[in-house]
Amino acid sequence: MVSHVGESREVLTEMSSSAATSGRILRVSRRTVMILGGVFLCAAAAVGTLAYVRANSHDAAPTSENLPSIHAEALKSPPSSPLVSVPSSRSTKGSRTRLPTSLKPLHYTVKLQPFVDGNFSITGSVYVEFLVEEATSNVTLNIFDIITHNETVKVAASDDPLTSLAITEHLYDHETETYTAKLEEPLVEGISYFLTMEFEGYLNDKLRGFYRSSYSDDNKNTRYLAVSQFEPADAHLAFPCFDEPSLKATFDVHLAREESRSSISNMPLKETVPVEGQPGWVWDVFETSVRMSTYLVAFVVSDFSFVQSDANDHVHFRVWARDQAISQTDYAVATGPSILTIYEDYFDVPFPLPKQDMIALPDFSAGAMENWGLITYRERLLLLDPHDFAASNMDDVARVIAHELAHQWFGNLVTLKWWNDLWLNEGFATFVSYIGTNHLEPEWKTMERFVTEEMQGVMALDSLESSHPISVTVDSASQVNELFDGISYSKGASIIRMMMFFLKEENFKKGIHNYLVDKQYDNAEQDDLWLFLTQAVAGMDLLPPETTVKTIMDTWTLQMGFPVIKVERAADGTSATVTQNRFLLVKNANSTDEHDYRWWVPLTYTSEDNPDFLTTHPSAWMADTDKQVTVSSLPASDKWVIFNVQESGYYKVNYDDNNWQLLTAQLEKDHTPIHLLNRAQLIDDALDLARASELKYDTALSLISYLRHEEEYIPWEAALSNLGYVEQMFTRQGGYGDLRAYMLSLLEPLYTLVGGFEEHQDDPQLLHYTRSLALSWTCKLGYKDCVDNSVSLYQAWMASDGNTSAVSPNVRNTVYCTGIAEGGEEAWNFAWEQYLTTNVASQKDMLLSALGCAKEVWLLSRYLDTAFTEGAGIRRQDASTVFRAVAKNDIGRDLAWNYLRDRWDFLSDYFGSFTTLGDLVLAVSDEFNTREELNQSTTVFTHGKVNICRCRHGVCVGCLSDGTQRFAWIMLHHHQAPPSPEPNPRCTSAQDRRRVCGAALLRDLRALIRIV
Repeated sequence: MVSHVGESREVLTEMSSSAATSGRILRVSRRTVMILGGVFLCAAAAVGTLAYVRANSHDAAPTSENLPSIHAEALKSPPSSPLVSVPSSRSTKGSRTRLPTSLKPLHYTVKLQPFVDGNFSITGSVYVEFLVEEATSNVTLNIFDIITHNETVKVAASDDPLTSLAITEHLYDHETETYTAKLEEPLVEGISYFLTMEFEGYLNDKLRGFYRSSYSDDNKNTRYLAVSQFEPADAHLAFPCFDEPSLKATFDVHLAREESRSSISNMPLKETVPVEGQPGWVWDVFETSVRMSTYLVAFVVSDFSFVQSDANDHVHFRVWARDQAISQTDYAVATGPSILTIYEDYFDVPFPLPKQDMIALPDFSAGAMENWGLITYRERLLLLDPHDFAASNMDDVARVIAHELAHQWFGNLVTLKWWNDLWLNEGFATFVSYIGTNHLEPEWKTMERFVTEEMQGVMALDSLESSHPISVTVDSASQVNELFDGISYSKGASIIRMMMFFLKEENFKKGIHNYLVDKQYDNAEQDDLWLFLTQAVAGMDLLPPETTVKTIMDTWTLQMGFPVIKVERAADGTSATVTQNRFLLVKNANSTDEHDYRWWVPLTYTSEDNPDFLTTHPSAWMADTDKQVTVSSLPASDKWVIFNVQESGYYKVNYDDNNWQLLTAQLEKDHTPIHLLNRAQLIDDALDLARASELKYDTALSLISYLRHEEEYIPWEAALSNLGYVEQMFTRQGGYGDLRAYMLSLLEPLYTLVGGFEEHQDDPQLLHYTRSLALSWTCKLGYKDCVDNSVSLYQAWMASDGNTSAVSPNVRNTVYCTGIAEGGEEAWNFAWEQYLTTNVASQKDMLLSALGCAKEVWLLSRYLDTAFTEGAGIRRQDASTVFRAVAKNDIGRDLAWNYLRDRWDFLSDYFGSFTTLGDLVLAVSDEFNTREELNQSTTVFTHGKVNICRCRHGVCVGCLSDGTQRFAWIMLHHHQAPPSPEPNPRCTSAQDRRRVCGAALLRDLRALIRIV
């Protein structure tokens, strides 16, 4: 899944619209990753009513062939069965425990009739066959927000379907989200049985489970569709099931729809038959699925159209969209089959399904979701206007498609056993998406861009004391959402890339192929992968003696953080002493973390006398038990050395002063002998080391002074990501003018190099990205030529009555923001009207951000109110985009802070998402660096506005009293010891709704180096 950062879990899930995100592909900029810094807000999410009855039934159980048709009348009047109401708000205490291990599902038949154009009710039935692995008298399934008709529940042996077993009691546990049929006699081990049940549900508006989405047609009529989103554990909001990834089964899906609509599911349509007694309604019956997990089941009922491709001779490919946007599917329908074929060749494993659908949805919480055979997307991450798109838009669409199709192997064909290994899904899909896109569009330099877009970004998060290991113990499904972050996605991808380098790619591919073949249609954990990769390099001397891939990789997945490698050369330069320590941006003298962080580190290096930037296999290893190692055969002390060739390893490097000076001199004299990835590495490492007080800022700033001559995008992206932090800290300081002049002195040559706003039809992709960086930063810093050109172009756009050809899509972000900032109310109102009328999702997204650039406080205030008012024109999924746009505006920051502080409870209820609310907190406080702002924050977060709780991997282990100055300690804890929380392992429901889960993570210690 690709996460939409800050608006849903898979994070983390959506790609940034710039060339710089989770989904989910979590292609986030470094700054965004810092914002994500480990804050988790635990909030209630789903609403609804589940009821059950206690009854005994002994009637014959229907089989999958004769399941009853569910009639529409069932939800038009109160159910006839006696019902007992159960509280409807969903538990947030992390208590949704695992299912009993006594039953193993084999097959489901699911029949659903959603009344999309009615009262949004759903009538349904489920048949689930299961094998008894341990004798038990209970049949326990997951269920939530569903009304069961308990008189219809039947349990029988598969070989004796007419003999029902006696049910003595129907139980529902709201906290664990389970239904249990208690039987009079125990089920026999080794025998298969089935359970059938009729039930009622509801198409919610929470973007989870089986929910409703909507759009306006050409006549301004609201049109509805029914959509599913089940990851990580929301299938049981749609039908009772064993909702855990290891409990795979086959599925027969039947969807009832009106004849004017269509439906799609994971498998091809088998047949369409009338719904008995309901003229105008039909059942779509789909082919039986392959074995898969419940979170991958999917269905959509809509009035959408599709385009198709048969470019892949054994996979029928279709892309769906609403009629008004169907012309924007051409790129996706061409790209999808190509990437699918690339993966089939790369893994040497064929795609196992006969068809692949992809659909663009108006309302979708994540960026995209990899449901097997039916991938769902946000519109802007699948659709591309063929006549009006930016280079970054095409890149986003290609990368997200590549990410989701990678999941068809990593996650769907071979699935994690449990969510602690989420990174096996997301880390692999993230890394493989770069492989797929690189094969598709090699001139984009996608594999090189991985370093700045994934690895350097997530290092900023992983260098905080509040990080977490890639593989995390998850005790309940309720905690899984918190793992959809940059660690699972980007760090997971980064260590996979490192592993590919030290194993060599051909062996890496061999091990992956064997893993996929052996574990296909099954579940796996990381140790399974380590075994196959170790076998792939057996006898090749590619690993240190008596080590395995597991030996090495456990040090990277089972502990958090990463090392900084210190290289101290001897006086003559010909040898160096290498040591490792955990890299932390802020060292906490009062830390209680006593773990000795050490890693197996693959050391690669090259030197000035014989520069070799192509050899990425390690020349030496540093074991996790080594205090230091000595590297010899280095050049004399007047020649530089560079460790971590092409930044192939997930670590930073620090050198002695002499080597830093040699590197600085080389860059200033001629930077081209140093590989562009190592130029980006030197910039990133130097500025981060300076920020962490491990290197003098004079040294770091001297090194980056060569940027006046740099022409490549990737080193500039690394530089501006780091300088962005410095700029933030000086925004409201007296020295900002000097900083502005310094940064413009670096950027003016780049502005000239890219030709300002002048584009050419044959400009390469990376030139568009470089131009975008140059323009956005020079306009931000008030460079007159950039501002004047932006305003002129914006006025031309207004004069053309919104003709998109007036402004190139590659420079619109800068032009729109600057034009609105300088143009006042008239410019703002014009952009708002364009937002309301445009049919292009990427244009809408761009305008939402640009509208937050206004300089009039009253406009920004009105904009915030509009964003959080239902029916005012901004979708719920996009409200946080508006808030962040206002918060990052120097004029709007205080307004956003007051809005958050004064309407916390409202915003908590509005989003119902721990990631979204946490993102708002961090966005608005991103430039806080004064003691007054610290005091304001302390007041808000310690005096009742937000209850601060201490969490361990998302599980609340204690909440603090109102008077405790916990927030102050978070920001200044190097001056005093933290107070102890009051013992309160289970916070109250009211506290759950408002708490900031993991207060020790709040701000992620960034503020410690900001307080002036």
